[in-house]
Amino acid sequence: MVEKVARGATEVLAPWVWVILLPFGVAYATESVWMTLLWGFVVALTASVIPMAVIVRGARKGKWDGHHVTNREGRVVPLVTAGASLAAGTAIMFLGDAPRSMLALAGSMFASLIVSMAITFGLKWKISLHAAVAWAAVVTLTIVYGPWWLLLALPAALVTWSRVELGDHTTGQVLAGSVMGVVVGGGTFWLLS
Repeated sequence: MVEKVARGATEVLAPWVWVILLPFGVAYATESVWMTLLWGFVVALTASVIPMAVIVRGARKGKWDGHHVTNREGRVVPLVTAGASLAAGTAIMFLGDAPRSMLALAGSMFASLIVSMAITFGLKWKISLHAAVAWAAVVTLTIVYGPWWLLLALPAALVTWSRVELGDHTTGQVLAGSVMGVVVGGGTFWLLS
């Protein structure tokens, strides 16, 4: 039963899920419905859908160990793809005069990718991206909407726990990911917005 809960949390609260929903939440705070859909779609597509399509395709071809890419060495192509895709999306938003909050969100995601690449490839350590993305989303939505959004700490804590419970990360890796999410993801959004 515990493993089922952990597996469900890992899937339902995976980074791509947070990243596909977060842009719409941020855009909704400042934009009309149509502009929310437009800018939310650009960020969701370039920061989540395209990178996840590459990840799933690579997993099916056996290039890495699955769609969560738990082996550190397998993270090169997914992280570089995510960075390139997000950079393209950011350029589109910049040229399209996207609102500052959306550019701040893309900037925070890009900063998080850079730091996670430095840790993964420079330090040769496997930080939890599940934890990082979840905690960055908590901070970002709390900045945008106020302290009630800190209630999202419950699902963020759940996914963080699930990664350790499933043996995909150590406690240190999820704690480092959580700190990275708060400081780099949330902090960069705060600085840029």
